[in-house]
Amino acid sequence: MDLCTRESITLDVGGVRIAGEIYVPGGGAAGFPVLCICHGIPSGNAPDPADGGYPVLAEKFCRAGFTTVIFNFRGTGASGGDFDMIGWAGDLSGVLDYVCSLPQVDQAAVCVMGFSGGAAVSAYVAANDPRIDKVVLCACPAEFRGLIDDQAAGSSVEHFRRLGMIRDEGFPSSLDEWALGFQRVAPAKWIDRISPRPLLLVHGTEDDVVDPSQALRLYEMAKEPKELALVEGAGHRLRLSDRAMDLALEWLR
Repeated sequence: MDLCTRESITLDVGGVRIAGEIYVPGGGAAGFPVLCICHGIPSGNAPDPADGGYPVLAEKFCRAGFTTVIFNFRGTGASGGDFDMIGWAGDLSGVLDYVCSLPQVDQAAVCVMGFSGGAAVSAYVAANDPRIDKVVLCACPAEFRGLIDDQAAGSSVEHFRRLGMIRDEGFPSSLDEWALGFQRVAPAKWIDRISPRPLLLVHGTEDDVVDPSQALRLYEMAKEPKELALVEGAGHRLRLSDRAMDLALEWLR
């Protein structure tokens, strides 16, 4: 399927502007499965000019027959607001509200694929939202321990402020509550509640950000139906691995 129609979208999620794009296969015909793609926490590294970003991935899945949505979580890209994990969960729920209202979408085939921090949010939302039919978690942490903790919360906020992900000088109003959001969303607490929806965990054997042992841990905790794919030689940025993304596509089909 070669034809994909791309359209910019803007959503209001609890008063926060969420910017994204929707890719519709076949010129807008009805009945396609839908895929929401959730990006990870930006690293702050200089962008690679050869990297086309998530639009390239959206095109790939659209051409395979999925109405595909990509978007910026609050605090990132063209979206408004400030970075926090509970807010990110609300953003994904708002995107799901939008896609489930579309006439061209098969509402019995709503899929979510998340990467890293976006995978953590995807697990949390999927555990609590029966509208989601299939879940793909790429480079997903079991928890955020070592990345965010109570003692380091203040320095973490300053780090994200420097990255432009926390923009309001008065945010967060409670440092403890902000840090607690990472604990609440931790996939280790929710992974077993995704069942009976099918779950695929994809992880690179050379991931130097989220150790592959975390994927093994999540797989052991999850209930059936579940699959684990360890991609030999792949690193943390699995969207750049053709093998990983081809595998995810075939599984979703």
